[in-house]
Amino acid sequence: MVGLAELWLPILVSGIAVFAASSIIWMVLPHHKADIKTLPDEAAFDSAMNSLNIEPGLYMYPGCHGKDVKSAEFQTRWKSGPWGMITVMGSAPNFGSNLIKTFIMYLIISAMAGYLAGIGTMPGAEYMDVFRAVGTAAILGYCMGGIANDFFMGKPTRFIMTSFFDGVVFALITAGVFASMWPEGAAAALPGMP
Repeated sequence: MVGLAELWLPILVSGIAVFAASSIIWMVLPHHKADIKTLPDEAAFDSAMNSLNIEPGLYMYPGCHGKDVKSAEFQTRWKSGPWGMITVMGSAPNFGSNLIKTFIMYLIISAMAGYLAGIGTMPGAEYMDVFRAVGTAAILGYCMGGIANDFFMGKPTRFIMTSFFDGVVFALITAGVFASMWPEGAAAALPGMP
């Protein structure tokens, strides 16, 4: 078994590597450019939102909570649309704070992937054994957690697929870092030891 204390360096390196890859993916590569659309008339939208004085939060329309969803009025509204979700922020996004939170999340996913791999992968394990264990755990962390919510939140299939692709890239980077930096251990250093 390999403990987290022995994996601090691959956790840190993989977190930094994934953060760099994420920055490149979002700022340089073109595959996310079509994921987020711009409203056709932002000024009219801004005016309508300001006039409603909506508090920060996540909103769904038509809203279902606290309403008689079986009423004829609601059913008509539900069938006619439009349908959507809006996230209203209390202030402009703080990119510095969001980048720090994102980096911390990458470190947590790396730590959990390393922890899971360390339970069943001994010091001195083969590169591919470590790669498979860490990679599988990292795919769970980077890809699978949010997909069910994405379906219910109405995220477009294209956005889900490009995010999943990014997650696989991040998992492969994480797996490669851990596999190349996996602790050797005493048994691996001694010739003839199993």
